[in-house]
Amino acid sequence: MMSVVLSTVPFSPAERADYWHSLVSSTFIPLDVTLHEREPSVGTISSDRLGPLQISVVEAGPQTVSRHRRLIAKGGEEYMTVTLQQRGTARLTQGGRDVLVKPGAFSCCDTGRPFRREHPDDFRFTWFGVPKKELGMSDADLQTITGTLFSSHSGTSGLIAGYLARLADQAAGFDPYTGRQLAMTAVDLLAVLLRERQGRLDPQASEIARGMLARVKEYVLRHLADPDLSPERIAVAHHISVRYLHKLFSSEGITVGRWIHRERLERCRRDLSRPSGATQAVSAVAQRWGFVSASHFSRVFRAAYGMSPREWQASARHT
Repeated sequence: MMSVVLSTVPFSPAERADYWHSLVSSTFIPLDVTLHEREPSVGTISSDRLGPLQISVVEAGPQTVSRHRRLIAKGGEEYMTVTLQQRGTARLTQGGRDVLVKPGAFSCCDTGRPFRREHPDDFRFTWFGVPKKELGMSDADLQTITGTLFSSHSGTSGLIAGYLARLADQAAGFDPYTGRQLAMTAVDLLAVLLRERQGRLDPQASEIARGMLARVKEYVLRHLADPDLSPERIAVAHHISVRYLHKLFSSEGITVGRWIHRERLERCRRDLSRPSGATQAVSAVAQRWGFVSASHFSRVFRAAYGMSPREWQASARHT
């Protein structure tokens, strides 16, 4: 498969800004782009796709790209991204974190949440984007690695950076089946990085235990709307004891009940952030995800996100 190469070379400096903005937003996701040159430099994006994984090499001049709530509220696919910096520096801000990414390092970003990426000089990076649904992890889990700096020289992050760099170099030469398999390996490696950063990767845990925990989580996510979901019911459904169920989750430093509570809250927050959520009753959203008491839901939502569900809903509507 041939790489798709798009560039502002054919355009005059006066025309490049508008074309580059549309090029960036159509290649990736809708973004605000501010160029920092009176006469914009040439910008080039070379892209390949391997299954669900998009790989794009970007070269351009000084600029800032950002994604705010008003763009996120328009909907569309949400991605988890990895950006390998190869030339120039970038300052990534997301979720209260601010990191300076130098050549040889990489950062992760969640396009479903606001972020800002500043490039003060000419730059080159390779961008990897995978739909968040392919990762099978919650937004709360993903926040562990977003807005965070990783070294490409050692440890798990070094292994991942090396794998992604080689994948990008050879992407155009893979057949569709091989490309998809290699892309899913990249997704698995990203999940390993997340679990390691969370302190959840227990080398002593058996493959059987890891597999059981994955099945339990999948079951819970399918039954979040059921207010009667309990550890006892989950244990019975998987033919294990309640004690063993708690042991599975203790390896991640969280209780079963707390994990269910967190997942329910996150889905309520996401629904209230969508344009369609602006006209929904807060109580209806709460009940959809297993909360029985509206007053209880309001208290725990405020404790988790710093504002009431109605305030969050109003904020999303205005942005």
